[in-house]
Amino acid sequence: MTVNKATVLIVEDETSIRDFLRVSFEAENLKVVEATDGATAIAAAHRYRPDLYVLDLGLPDKDGIEVLRELRRWTTNPIVVVTARSQEDEKVMALDAGADDYLTKPFGVHELKARIRVALRHLTSQSGADAAPILFLGDVKVDLETRRITKGEQEIHLTPTEFNLLAMLARAPGKVITQRALLIEVWGAAYERETHYLRIYMKQLRQKLEPDPRTPKYLITETGVGYRLITS
Repeated sequence: MTVNKATVLIVEDETSIRDFLRVSFEAENLKVVEATDGATAIAAAHRYRPDLYVLDLGLPDKDGIEVLRELRRWTTNPIVVVTARSQEDEKVMALDAGADDYLTKPFGVHELKARIRVALRHLTSQSGADAAPILFLGDVKVDLETRRITKGEQEIHLTPTEFNLLAMLARAPGKVITQRALLIEVWGAAYERETHYLRIYMKQLRQKLEPDPRTPKYLITETGVGYRLITS
């Protein structure tokens, strides 16, 4: 039986980094397509319909954010931004424009592969959207449909706000959700700058769901940007 490989489009103008990415992805049994600028990337995206995109922001013909927005007009597949830009506002701009994740150069191959595996799992969860919305955080079971959270036989009680915050993160496991997006969704547009709300409620969620709230494994902070939920 032939198993179709997932296709990844690498959009990167630096030859050495593009070669490194290609070798890393091929080692993960992915089919690789390459583009060196924004125009070629858009053409390749339409031609090959990749399952996953890895996009540099510093392209020679147009800004990567512009390419990202253009891709998001017609694809919901994961887009991982890989760039030398490390400022928080650049990360937030990329995530708000539709990126699923953000890696800052230089980065290690193990971190890269882990992020790609998460992105592909996110793609799989999208294709299986009719499946029961049940997630596991270690031995904690989260049933989004019934709003029931259990640890073994013990039920864990969340406030409505705690549950709504967890549910938004759970809609895209592994993906960074910006602080602004969380605040607007859970509290409303008037609260988009009230980041202390998130700190307070994330602390409460970790107290209830994490094995060790001081070193969280599942509710992860992306400093200055937002939060991501890692599932088992």
